[in-house]
Amino acid sequence: MNSESFLQQRLMCITTIDRADDAVPLAKALRAGGLNVMEITFRTAAAAESIRRVRQEVPQMAIGAGTLLTADQVQQAAAAGAQFGVSPGLNEAVLTAAGRVQMPFFPGIMTPTEVDHALNLGCKYLKFFPAESAGGAAMLKALAGPFAHTGVKFLPTGGINAATLANYLALPQVAAVGGSWMAEKKLVVAKAWGKITAITVEALKMVAQSQKA
Repeated sequence: MNSESFLQQRLMCITTIDRADDAVPLAKALRAGGLNVMEITFRTAAAAESIRRVRQEVPQMAIGAGTLLTADQVQQAAAAGAQFGVSPGLNEAVLTAAGRVQMPFFPGIMTPTEVDHALNLGCKYLKFFPAESAGGAAMLKALAGPFAHTGVKFLPTGGINAATLANYLALPQVAAVGGSWMAEKKLVVAKAWGKITAITVEALKMVAQSQKA
């Protein structure tokens, strides 16, 4: 699968999982809400096992590995079955490792220089992070301007929630928006799967509304 195929719904749930036992119920809750793509960050020891279980038990869910900071983590993610990778920054060693295992990859950028560098490395789909702290949709609109003709597309993440989602979806250079509000840690810990499904349904309604607009 290529990078674009993971962004067709224009929405991605980003989650950090402490207990691998929560991974499958979470994936099923997101699927029940209509979402078919999620990213599990490599911020906990449970990440690889969580990805492995989702791939095995919820095959309809496209699953990616986030916060990949080293080539070794890329290899671990690929071995666990991750279908794409994401990093907060632009690390050439990580990109090389992803290319070696043929993993579609979204490196993180925040400045024009980083966008320029990423494009020169052949990356057309870039994570804009940390989106809200870096100036939000207005900053991304300004950043995208000089590069729009290159065909670059952005995946903004970081501090985005239901209240700001539409601002990003309105930008033509935004391929999809990533957020953790659909599966906040407290909801996962509380096993509030129904609540997660309901929030996901509402988020996808906003996506549909933005496409009509």
